[in-house]
Amino acid sequence: MNSAGGDAGLTRALAALSGCGGTARASAALLKPRDDMARRLCEGVAASVAEFGDSGDAQHQRELDRHAGDHVAELIRLLGGGAVSDFAFVREHARHLAGQGIPIEASLLAYRCMQPILSTWVQRGVRKPREAGTPGDAQTLAAVTELVTAYISAISIVLASEYVAHTGVFAEAEGDRRAELLSILVGGYDASDVRVARLLKRAGYLEQRLSFCVALAQSTDPLEMENPARAQRIADAMVEAVAAQSVRALVGVRSNLVTAVFSDLRRSSGWTAPQASLAERVKGPLLALGPAVLIGLSGDQASTSLIPRCVHEATVALDFASVTERLVPFYRISIRRLLIHRGADYVQSALPAWFALLRDADSKSKGHLVKTLQALADANMNVQGAARDLRVHPNTIYARIQRINDLTGLDAHRYHDLTHLLLAVDCGRC
Repeated sequence: MNSAGGDAGLTRALAALSGCGGTARASAALLKPRDDMARRLCEGVAASVAEFGDSGDAQHQRELDRHAGDHVAELIRLLGGGAVSDFAFVREHARHLAGQGIPIEASLLAYRCMQPILSTWVQRGVRKPREAGTPGDAQTLAAVTELVTAYISAISIVLASEYVAHTGVFAEAEGDRRAELLSILVGGYDASDVRVARLLKRAGYLEQRLSFCVALAQSTDPLEMENPARAQRIADAMVEAVAAQSVRALVGVRSNLVTAVFSDLRRSSGWTAPQASLAERVKGPLLALGPAVLIGLSGDQASTSLIPRCVHEATVALDFASVTERLVPFYRISIRRLLIHRGADYVQSALPAWFALLRDADSKSKGHLVKTLQALADANMNVQGAARDLRVHPNTIYARIQRINDLTGLDAHRYHDLTHLLLAVDCGRC
């Protein structure tokens, strides 16, 4: 924002008041009650703006007192013939407000609350008793109103400009710090690294009794993750999803995946019972991200040094996520599925010779042979139960078992043979 327009308006307003002979009277008349005026400004702002009146922070009150005094001194200087300055004290105040996290709306409202108080004060300084009710008096009062309005406008422009600029710098620095923290946590760190330990301690990640878990998320269309805006929307949504809980979220985009490290107290003290699983607590809110996002969720760990393990678990879980199962917790994946996921690549290069025969025969039977194997497993190798599940005659099941035996030399009635057949089928499909 540019304050040139505000400066020009203030300069014109000062010239108009000077033409009425008001500035010379005011600069002298206002010197004596200046301290009282500063106090009235503080009281007016505190009464109207909750961020200043309800804070109860002594430092905020001292800053408000000082800033009110600066405005009184600046107006007296301007009325005494001083040139319009760059309002360095307003810029300093804006940086303080931004650093304290006081909303810019509250700061601008405080300036608007100051306007009628300053107008009344300056009017008393420029007005002569014998002029009351005369045309000259009305002209002077109008000039005072224009001056104070122009002053509030000018300082508001300066404050907003500096506040936004400083907030941007602060946000960028905070973003860099969070990115560094995320990189340290998910990549692992050397516990003897003093700088890293200091950084993690300041950020509160080395506190006792904390639990950690990791969630990895991506769009159902992986190409969308190459769009930074789309990836950032998912990251923001993950933060918002757990905002209602006490859970702390450190979220960023790494390798085209949104990575979130969640943490919270595992227990209040050594004498209290542990809380429910952190992963279970964030699972529900994360499901609210919608059908266009796939998520892999790790289990809980009790140390920052184990977060890389969480990342590995979340990575594996994300591999299982699909449009029919959008969020997959690692701890809910069966051992069988994990083994197949881990070893399928190795098994595919060493599949038995009969696998091709079984695959072709199953294709010709429209999948009935493999469905029979799966039904037998689900029915604990009970032919009658498998027949009921598939809604066929038991003799059909016997015929299919014999057909599979002819192709593979394995008897699906036997536990080890059935397990061998199912593993080969599952690995061959991967």
